[in-house]
Order: sequence, then C-alpha cells, then structure tokens
Amino acid sequence: MTFIRHTIMLTLALTGGIAVQQAEAAKITVAGGCFWCVESDFETVAGVSEAVSGFTGGSVKNPSYKQVVSGGTGHLEAVQIDYDPSKTNPRALYDLFFRSVDPTDAGGQFCDRGESYATAIFVNNAAERKAAEASKAAAEAALGKKIVTPIRDATAFYPAEAYHQDYYKQSKIVITRFGPRSKAVAYKKYRTACGRDQRVKQLWGKAAPFAN
Repeated sequence: MTFIRHTIMLTLALTGGIAVQQAEAAKITVAGGCFWCVESDFETVAGVSEAVSGFTGGSVKNPSYKQVVSGGTGHLEAVQIDYDPSKTNPRALYDLFFRSVDPTDAGGQFCDRGESYATAIFVNNAAERKAAEASKAAAEAALGKKIVTPIRDATAFYPAEAYHQDYYKQSKIVITRFGPRSKAVAYKKYRTACGRDQRVKQLWGKAAPFAN
C-alpha cells in the first residue's frame, strides 16, 4: 500500500494536483504450444502491452525450460498476456487464441508433441471462466469439431529464462540445423518447418488472425 500511495502522490505532483486516472493492466494466461509463437502473435494485438513466455499448471516451483520439456513437472509452456481493459477484454483475446492454435489436438501442437505443448486456458476468476467458456463454445460451433482445450483454474505462473523472452525478434546469432542464424530468422524457419501457420489456416481459413 505504501508503494501505491507514493505512486499516487507522485502522479499528483507531476500533474499539478490533478488526478490522472489510468486503466490498470490486466492479465490472462493461455497455453498454445510453443510459447515463442504465442508471444509473437499476441504482441501484435491492439491493447496488449506485453506477452511473457513461461510455465504454469504444474507442481514444481520455478521450473527450468529443460525440466518442463523433459516431462514430469506437469507444466505447460504458456504465455501471460498483459492488456489494457479499456482497449480489449478476455473474450476478444480468447477468440483470437482459439483461432491461433489447433484446439482439436490433445497431444501437443503441430510438430511439438507431449504434455508441455498442450493447449489450455487458465482463468483467474468467474468472469474469465464465463468469457473462456463462451469463446470455446463459439469456436466449436464455428469449427464444427470438438474442441479439447481445457479451461483450468490459474496456478502459479513462472516466467521462462531470459533468452526465451522476445525470442522472435532477437538479433543474437545461434547455431541451428540451418546453420548460424539470428534468433529472429531461426524462429521464422522453425515456425514454418513446424507447420503452425499451415495447420491453422487449414482449420480456420480467413478467420485465422495471425497465420501468414
């Protein structure tokens, strides 16, 4: 509370005593396979200020990437999306999410297989659950196929290691099966080779918001 009070006082001082009301950032958490891809997709959405790659849904505290992808922790690769509630809302974001993944696949996503790459929505409260359930029902009706993406209660979210954050736009050179490439180029080649956009377009057609 002290930090909040000091922040308010500083704001009043900087604005000449006039209180400036700012919308408090809100968060949703989704798992859609490779978190690099989900992060890169949602950071293009109007009203989204940041998307953070990480892990949630498991039993191990502060797991490493290696632990999660090796299996046994119960965590999924997930992304925590910070958004401005005056510009967008959970229902709109969930609608985009369902159309950015293959929600009919329970075994992973695209070329990434296994528990840690499964899809899920993690909700913080009843309002988010209601929005997620409505979005899921609408997506299932639009797709005409059963959606297996579960809606789960939120658990602790652990940000992934720093080198995973904003991977899709980093210029650092890494060694890949295609040879030395910047992370940004390596990411694009991985996304293409994994078939993410191809499968999403096959499922959703023109309704796919991020598929190239």
